[in-house]
Amino acid sequence: MQAKIFEPTPEGARKVVLATNIAETSITIDGVVFVIDPGFVKQNSYNPRTGMSSLVVVPCSRASANQRAGRAGRVGPGKAFRLYTKWAYNNELEANTVPEIQRTNLGMVVLLLKSLGINDLIGFEFMDPPPGETLMRALELLYALGALNDRGELTKLGRRMAEFPVDPMLSKAIISSEDYSCTDEVLTIISMLSESSSLFYRPKDKKLHADQARQNFVRAGGDHFTLLNVWEQWADTNYSQQFCYEQFLQYKSLCRARDIRDQLAGLCERVEVVVQSNPNSNDITPIQKALTAGYFYHTAQLQKSGDSYRTLKTNQTVYIHPSSSLFQHQPPVKTVVYYELVMTSKSYLRQVMEIKPAWLLEGMRWALILIISIEPLTSFTLQSPPTTSNQPI
Repeated sequence: MQAKIFEPTPEGARKVVLATNIAETSITIDGVVFVIDPGFVKQNSYNPRTGMSSLVVVPCSRASANQRAGRAGRVGPGKAFRLYTKWAYNNELEANTVPEIQRTNLGMVVLLLKSLGINDLIGFEFMDPPPGETLMRALELLYALGALNDRGELTKLGRRMAEFPVDPMLSKAIISSEDYSCTDEVLTIISMLSESSSLFYRPKDKKLHADQARQNFVRAGGDHFTLLNVWEQWADTNYSQQFCYEQFLQYKSLCRARDIRDQLAGLCERVEVVVQSNPNSNDITPIQKALTAGYFYHTAQLQKSGDSYRTLKTNQTVYIHPSSSLFQHQPPVKTVVYYELVMTSKSYLRQVMEIKPAWLLEGMRWALILIISIEPLTSFTLQSPPTTSNQPI
């Protein structure tokens, strides 16, 4: 469908192109005479206090409006029609779009800077300095993961994590999977998670067939194992495009997941992580424990009402997304780990996996930080024996 915008317009017809803000700067379409600009944009915004990313509709900036107007008249005269007043343009729109570094999770950025030997993050000359709270949240997360020690210095684990071009929680899960002998499955799940939002499609005329095909992939344990099952069945067909067509799967999304997986497997070799497969395919516990080792921050517990959850880190009421295999699961799952928290009509957990609370205690550093986060008003003293070790207590 996207390729049609570059095809010649038939005689006596008018071509109408509906575009997102991707058309502002990246492509030139010959023959565009008029641009209609509604003045809004969907923008990803990260809240460090809740750890939630939300895609919100906000007014575009004046710079974006000028870029949109520039789509017309590239190869001939043209006009731009803006669906807002001149006064709104001059007084209500920001001059420039808020830089992405100021509205995104900085965990990966901070880990990269630390690995390059840049320790003074506050004094670092960012082109657009991010909020101090976002930096602090990133440092707290990296300390909880074990990537930084109590002096904020990169640990051996952190140096290995920095080799992976993914979120630090994902890289920690990959490295932890070696202890549970399930790196092969964890690599697959992580590569599929990155494409999970565009994996299934649902044609209007075949909704029931598409829903049934999706249901056939569901496996016990949660959405992560559904994704693993999709991959394994696709791999068994020798990565067939016909299989994707029959099962209502996006072939290109699966191909991207395969490319990501190949890249991550190559990086595992570089940091000396042995890629092993789970010896007991019927026991998913090792995979759950490995993913929990990276995603313990993203834990939520069922509330007494039985229809909502509360995040352990931020004490926020959230709901399982309707597309999840654990949505309205009977009996309800008590404790879950989620891949991402998004805000649409409600605060939704996406890509959810069942876990046991006891697994969170396997790493005492995580448990301590979670306890402090859950009970911020509780006062207690930790007494430690004299030690000469540099390891944090």
